[in-house]
Amino acid sequence: MPNPTSIATVSLSGDLRTKLEAIAKAGFDGVELFEQDLLNFHGSPQTVRAMISDLGLTLVAFQPFRDFEGMPYSERQQNFLRAEHKFSLMQQLGTDLMLVCSNVSPLALGGLDRAAEDFFALGELAKKYGARVGFEALAWGKHISDYRDAWEVVRRANHPAIGTILDSFHILAKNLEVNSIASIPKEKIFLVQVADAPSLEMGVVPWSRHYRNFPGQGRLALGAFMQALQATRYDGYYSLEIFNDQFRAAPPKQTAKDGRRSLVYLEECQAAKPISTSGVGFIEFAVSQKVAAELSTLFTGLGFTPVGQHRSKQVTLWRNGQAQLIINSQNSGFAHQHKAVHGSSVCAFALCVPSVEATIARAKEFFYEVIEPNVAAGEQPIPAIVGTDGSLIYLLGDKTDDSFWEADFHLTSSPANSFRIDHIGQVLPFSQSLSWLLFYRSIFAVQASNLTNIPDPSGLITSQVLENDDCSVRFVLNASQYAGTLSAKYLSGHAGGGVQHIAFSTTDIFITLEQWAKREVKLLAIPENYYADLQAKYGFEPALLAQMQRLGVLYDQDQHGGFFHAYTQTFADLFFIELCQRTAFSHLEYQGYGASNAPVRVAAQTRLGAA
Repeated sequence: MPNPTSIATVSLSGDLRTKLEAIAKAGFDGVELFEQDLLNFHGSPQTVRAMISDLGLTLVAFQPFRDFEGMPYSERQQNFLRAEHKFSLMQQLGTDLMLVCSNVSPLALGGLDRAAEDFFALGELAKKYGARVGFEALAWGKHISDYRDAWEVVRRANHPAIGTILDSFHILAKNLEVNSIASIPKEKIFLVQVADAPSLEMGVVPWSRHYRNFPGQGRLALGAFMQALQATRYDGYYSLEIFNDQFRAAPPKQTAKDGRRSLVYLEECQAAKPISTSGVGFIEFAVSQKVAAELSTLFTGLGFTPVGQHRSKQVTLWRNGQAQLIINSQNSGFAHQHKAVHGSSVCAFALCVPSVEATIARAKEFFYEVIEPNVAAGEQPIPAIVGTDGSLIYLLGDKTDDSFWEADFHLTSSPANSFRIDHIGQVLPFSQSLSWLLFYRSIFAVQASNLTNIPDPSGLITSQVLENDDCSVRFVLNASQYAGTLSAKYLSGHAGGGVQHIAFSTTDIFITLEQWAKREVKLLAIPENYYADLQAKYGFEPALLAQMQRLGVLYDQDQHGGFFHAYTQTFADLFFIELCQRTAFSHLEYQGYGASNAPVRVAAQTRLGAA
């Protein structure tokens, strides 16, 4: 049976009532009440207790109680008076557990025995109120910053009302070994708080107070933490205590939903793996009939061929090699509704999975909406998962040859071209970027890179890459807090995020670009200064460098290989195309995305947009 779940009110935006309603709606069993939320609430503790009870929640803990252990005598006495007030308050609130975090006061005195004596005395006081005390080691505690020392204090105190609280962030942020957790008796672990975090080079205090996130959204070694914890057979609450500026500004209902999903991910991913993917099946554009004609001209210029017309709808299938695009100008249905809200845009894409049924089941397990479409007799039903922005991710089986498409389309012959979809770039509202990250990681077997900041002339764009094992599915998630950046302008122009960037790979980028130029595909011009620097860096042959400059080809390389890539100009402020060629120096090919060239590309696009 899974452990009960909880979340601290500090993790969400809004007033206390709004937070509690969001927590209950998301399906949590309990809540930790952050003291400041109570102080800000215009109502009695009994009112708070009734609110929590009416929503079907349990008040798991009241927190935090700071700067307790090891204080000089005068401050020590005041601390016990303060603690007695909190215990009385907890009785009114309806909880028996108080979280005490390790002392950070400059007045604090060291010594495990001194701390244990303080906690024994606190336990005696707590017993009078039917309360318990959980001791948590802060990663920046003055004398106690290691969970093993906190546990040793609890062990020496040897009081039934005193236990320890384990917080994954404070343990993993300091790279502490976790195997010792297994030696703690489960009855002395009063609460487990879990948090993830991105890999950042900064002090642990700002890292903790601004950048924690939910399990599955960061890069901490939560798997090892959970394995050590499970060895204790701990069966209490898993609780989320997340300090994150992004969450404090995001709608609380969405944040609470993601928090609940993250705890499913935390427990479930230990036993079952996410669904593997084997490629992108197609990308679908929802457009008007006028834009459909313009888009058809572009696709033709890019070397795509219309190979299928839908038997009953204004939908056309285009193909170049393994890459498939769909133009949907139907005046009804999902694509039409998406266009009405977002304008002409990518409304959906499809992923190939080994089992559609298993993928649907997994999506439902994580509380994501699944659409099983109603189709006419003889048509191919393609189920889809609803993304955070309302777009669809269709699910295709591994076999998507022409026999699959013939149910819906009148097919014609397909030329043997060389494209495949290399990666898809999505622009996201900054408040949704972590939600999308959790979406992809919880359902599909993708790994996340470190965050990268891309300089834009008007600010920074934060970028993160997600890849499956064989790199047949790659996403680049982009977000920005700065209103003047290309990403932010795309969001405002399309009433929300979506696919802005589609990259196709080819076996000979120069032949393809020469063909594009003959077909009058508008390529993005790159400054001459870039090529002067490129020559100095890599020593290209003059003729090759001249061809690269004429066609706007950029270059990057890593230890595995090289990366030639070029971009079209943005189509109708809708999206742009990247063409790339990955080369190999030995048995592996280039693994990156040309991130070093992104500032040059963004500046060129910004300059073109301002012209």
